[in-house]
Amino acid sequence: MTIVSDSSLPLPLLMPLLERPLWPAPPFAWPHVPAPDNDVPQRVTLEMSWGATMDGEMVDFDADAWCLKFRLDASGPVALVPFSRLRRLLLHPPVRPAPPADGSPAPRLPAAAHERTVRLVMADGQPLHDQTLGYVETDAGLYLWTPMDEERALRRVFLPRCAYTGSWFGATAEERAAERWICTRAQLLDALERQDHAPLLRTGEALLALGLVTPEQLARALSRQRGDVPIGEMLVSAGLVTRADLKTALAHKMGYPLVDIARFPIDAAAARRLPLRLAIECRAVALAIDGTRLIVATDRPSRLDKLREMRVVTGMRLVPVLAPKGQLVQALSALAQQDVWSHHAFARAMFTPTTP
Repeated sequence: MTIVSDSSLPLPLLMPLLERPLWPAPPFAWPHVPAPDNDVPQRVTLEMSWGATMDGEMVDFDADAWCLKFRLDASGPVALVPFSRLRRLLLHPPVRPAPPADGSPAPRLPAAAHERTVRLVMADGQPLHDQTLGYVETDAGLYLWTPMDEERALRRVFLPRCAYTGSWFGATAEERAAERWICTRAQLLDALERQDHAPLLRTGEALLALGLVTPEQLARALSRQRGDVPIGEMLVSAGLVTRADLKTALAHKMGYPLVDIARFPIDAAAARRLPLRLAIECRAVALAIDGTRLIVATDRPSRLDKLREMRVVTGMRLVPVLAPKGQLVQALSALAQQDVWSHHAFARAMFTPTTP
């Protein structure tokens, strides 16, 4: 049998199957159990545009089609609900942390770094206030994650684009704290001048100043404090701060100034005084030279003990100040990619922010 090929016949177009978008994940690093797919039945509350509230099951959510499918119970009929009839959707199954493989307690939510107030102007003219740990805004609407169970879980919330006319997001505890951190050379020298006469802070005040806890977290811990257990130890035991965070807070409590090195103009000549290998090993960034003093930022002053023993390396007296670990890692990475340590090319290429 002869097969005749007719190249004039049109070939069928193979259209790719477009996957519908999933519910977005919380927009910050937090190991968690993934939320169910959008077509898995989930308990929800619908707040309708005319003021009614309905509890039941969402059996499908289609952000591309601007609609969801809803039923009052597992045996009831399914109704199609356009987003235009919806004011707010609350999903009741919480997003919970993934249990660590080593059996240690599940990580708490990074509330101090990400929790913020959200204020919305709704289409019906009524304001809506809430707390959220991150948000994602798409063409379909606004996804929020409200904290539950004392920042151990998240509730997913969705507001259709047509349900609100304006939005405002407040600052996090970390951002509010950073507004008060030192960001100029003049402020830094003034703080060092006043260091010996600065009032002794309480541990909780130092943690707030560092943006490591929220005011609500600190207030809860203080209300539960019993006996002579230090508040810092309570917060570490509760998983709200790490032991390293507490050491940084205790250093600030004793008067070490806080510097926002993301905004501070780092003096390249000062940075060169500290060899890259030692800077990475001690997680320290030399910020400025003041006479015979080299002002060095670190997250723990004890890290500079090794450098003090090696004064011959810098030829100057080291003066420690504090900076957040994340900012130090970013600054070291950025400096390593510049010409500050051009004579340390091999070390620059090998830089990785893994110092514990």
